[in-house]
Amino acid sequence: MMQNPPPPVPPSQTLYLNNLNEKVKLEELKKSLYAIFSQFGEILEIVAAKNLRARGQAFVVFKDINSASNALRSMQGFPFYEKPMRINYAKRKSDAVAKLDGSYVAKDQNKKGAPVKEKRKAPEQAGGEAKRVMEKAMPMMGMMQGMMQGIIPPGMQPPAVNTVVPPMPPKPRPTPPQTGSEIPHKILFLQNLPPETTEMMLTMLFEQFPGFKETRLVPGRHDIAFVEFEVDQQASQAKQASISSRSPRRMPCRSHLRTNS
Repeated sequence: MMQNPPPPVPPSQTLYLNNLNEKVKLEELKKSLYAIFSQFGEILEIVAAKNLRARGQAFVVFKDINSASNALRSMQGFPFYEKPMRINYAKRKSDAVAKLDGSYVAKDQNKKGAPVKEKRKAPEQAGGEAKRVMEKAMPMMGMMQGMMQGIIPPGMQPPAVNTVVPPMPPKPRPTPPQTGSEIPHKILFLQNLPPETTEMMLTMLFEQFPGFKETRLVPGRHDIAFVEFEVDQQASQAKQASISSRSPRRMPCRSHLRTNS
């Protein structure tokens, strides 16, 4: 019997991002996320953590749902630090949104406003539960002892028949997935830019290509930037031309592309 798929998460102001590059430092990750998502609307906060459970994940909180929806559609699968981002609406309302609409309640308080205390079981209650568990386990233990009595002692088993087991055929190697840098996207992600790079220099370099819209630098970082075009084909052409060009205006950098889904 086929199980019904889980219901889709309704649109919200908070986007949940995963499949992010875990090697990127936390502050660099937040600044880069702000640089690429701030084009869609006002951002209330970006949440990311260093702990093992939260690695490769982040939350981007917008002020309104329309901005979040546009960002989800436009940036789904975007190659961010050589890994395509996976974006969904968050299942829960963020604290920033709750504070904005007045529904925020501290996590360490209950509905009456008093601190939540952990309920502990009384020693007598715990002992009674252990006794009931033992009583239920006794019949099973008796059955296991009866089964053990019928086991043949060591050294009395009949000799095993020699059988030849045919070798397992080698498993076919899976085809490596296509990386984000091999699939086109209308935004180029530039890395390893020289220290003297400015937004004007990038604009002068890429405005010669058709469909150029704008360049965006990450605050506090000189070595990464974003260049946006009208469509992904134009961005792909600009990438190939900038790689193959031998013009002295060319700057050494890496650019990555991916298609909209």
